[in-house]
Amino acid sequence: MKCEVPSMAMGDIAFNLLVFFVILAKAQDDSHLQWQPATTAKIEIVGHPKASVVIDRENKLYLNGNETAVSSLAAGLQEHLGNSPAGDRTVLFKVHKDTLAQRFEPVIEAISEAGGDLVHVLEEKTPETKK
Repeated sequence: MKCEVPSMAMGDIAFNLLVFFVILAKAQDDSHLQWQPATTAKIEIVGHPKASVVIDRENKLYLNGNETAVSSLAAGLQEHLGNSPAGDRTVLFKVHKDTLAQRFEPVIEAISEAGGDLVHVLEEKTPETKK
């Protein structure tokens, strides 16, 4: 008795692997953090970020949803950015609107030290947000 296994085309296998990795790629879940963005007149849409840095309303610092210290931020970012080429090292920086410069400036320096392309997340000013 001969047993035959149906063969899958390489394209089918590649597609299934792609779907699998896209589903698992949600590694930057910071939805539990509470922050309110600053506003600006015009915003620009960016591509897929490599990392997310948040300063929440309690002035706590997070890297990809995990609380961290400014002193270890650059090393943590370098680990996440790896050997990504320039232009593919996007770091989303979310700062609560009431955060003081003395808190967020060292974070900007750490992102720069790690070689990240800083993208500050803002909210577009609309007639409703001008109040």
